[in-house]
Amino acid sequence: MTIHFTKVIEPTENFIEALNRWENDPAIVPLTRPHKNRAELESKRSISIEDLSARLEFHEIYQIHMDDQLVGEMNYMVDPPHLYKHKEPGTAWIGITIGEREGRGKGIGYQALRYLEKEIKERGLNRIELGVFEFNQQAQNLYRKLGYQEIGRIEDFTYWKEKMWADIRMEKYL
Repeated sequence: MTIHFTKVIEPTENFIEALNRWENDPAIVPLTRPHKNRAELESKRSISIEDLSARLEFHEIYQIHMDDQLVGEMNYMVDPPHLYKHKEPGTAWIGITIGEREGRGKGIGYQALRYLEKEIKERGLNRIELGVFEFNQQAQNLYRKLGYQEIGRIEDFTYWKEKMWADIRMEKYL
């Protein structure tokens, strides 16, 4: 198994198709974005080429490939307004999605995170912050293994399995 990463410069139909598949996959939707209630959790979303083009203006986005198959995406943005620690400029906010079932549980998230950290450090940024829902124990374990530390919690942040869960904010200095 060979893992490699490709920076997204221009949106493609194939990538849009994959993003839309992942955005609506019931297995991963609860993990990738917050929801206020069941209706929002179950609603369908659609991303257009225009949406992704606009996102590329403030996100660095990378495709994650396992052998020749696109299995996920990762991204970061610099100093977004939703940071838990607002007063630390030079902070990258990251996100990783392993969208294809075949890519899960193979250590790809670990490799993707290490790659993102390298890219962020090369850009001259010294801090990473992220949010992980409290029920996502697997992701929390990965982040802790790589040296991320909890810096706060935002209670009642997302709906899943008939209740509201906190968003755990974590950070790492590079």
